Amino acid sequence: MYISETKIRVRYSETDKMGYVYYGNYPAYYEVGRAEAMRELGMTYKQMEEDGIMMPIAFMQIKYIRPAYYDDLLTVKTTIKEMPTSRMHFFYEVFNESNKILNNGETILAFVSMKTFRPCQPPQWFIDALKKKWKSK
Repeated sequence: MYISETKIRVRYSETDKMGYVYYGNYPAYYEVGRAEAMRELGMTYKQMEEDGIMMPIAFMQIKYIRPAYYDDLLTVKTTIKEMPTSRMHFFYEVFNESNKILNNGETILAFVSMKTFRPCQPPQWFIDALKKKWKSK
């Protein structure tokens, strides 16, 4: 298992008329958490694309529990529970500064060859980097 935590401050433009974070912003928070988790592993999406692999979203699910508000400092906890194959499954939990859970969700990204546009395996260097940070459950 691999876990990463990323802090995000809610900007005014991310809130709706009720003062809540607009529900459509949570996928963007997940993306920030996912990108930072991958960066902590020593790689970026840009590097993956330079190696000829893109990672489109194949599935997303979100559960809203309580709202976040303008200027809240959120923690996005991103977890990878299993080693990827041709797909990579991410789990997310979003907490406020009081450590109350606001939201949870998951995404599945596919590894796709930019040459063939077909599913492929992740690069070995990526699997090796993930194994170095892997913790037993």
